Amino acid sequence: MSEHIANDLDSNPRYIVREFHSEILPDDRAVSVYLPPQYLQQEERRFPVFYLQDGQNLFDGRTSYLAGQTWNAHTTADRLTLDGEIEPVILVGVANTGLRRMAEYTPTRDFKMGGGEGRNYGRLLVEELKPLIDNSYRTLRGAKDTGLGGSSLGGLISLYVGFTCPEVFGKLAAMSPSLWWNQRSVVRMLDLRSSKPELRIWLDIGTAEGARHVRDADLLERVLVKHGWKAGKDFVYMKDPDGVHDENAWSARFGDVLRFLFPPV
Repeated sequence: MSEHIANDLDSNPRYIVREFHSEILPDDRAVSVYLPPQYLQQEERRFPVFYLQDGQNLFDGRTSYLAGQTWNAHTTADRLTLDGEIEPVILVGVANTGLRRMAEYTPTRDFKMGGGEGRNYGRLLVEELKPLIDNSYRTLRGAKDTGLGGSSLGGLISLYVGFTCPEVFGKLAAMSPSLWWNQRSVVRMLDLRSSKPELRIWLDIGTAEGARHVRDADLLERVLVKHGWKAGKDFVYMKDPDGVHDENAWSARFGDVLRFLFPPV
């Protein structure tokens, strides 16, 4: 039996964790919902939603991959909301399933590494989870009020699902995305698109993550600009000086992500 360590989240009425069962993919997973302060104060108001991968790393250091290291997503969102820097937004963290994380977070199958269940994971988000959240909370349901994001493989799958379902997710955050997967297959897929979907996109990379990963992010930036995205308008590409590939780095950048994707209205 593991000892329960008290945490401020345990007594926060705006933090809800529920088990989620999918009929599309085999493993149950935890879904964490963090409501903005205004949710309990303004009972008629509806709010945008930001769905985030690797949900166990977002809020609670007891569940994070590296104990104690999280994105501090809730405290950052609360601070920016109360300061009027962002629109109040509901954060939904979708936990990964451990051993099957790579399979679910990859859109194509790699000859050596396998994977490639990203299409079904996208269906889980669109057909099962989003309707559940929309029916359980006061949400703004349109694409322009719905974001999807993640880091590493979570950033990769967010790009893929966002580009295949722009009518559902209108805002994307790809933080240190694993663009290398299957010989940059997601970059090739985006480059082959014949039309530009209405997507507001945040892309970032840390310069200490390795030259290859920086080059991949540079390549994706060129592809997006080539297809019509305009820096500062509907697209931001941020290179984090000396940024590494971990929760602390993504935590430090998460406030900028929120400011760009969910500016105050």
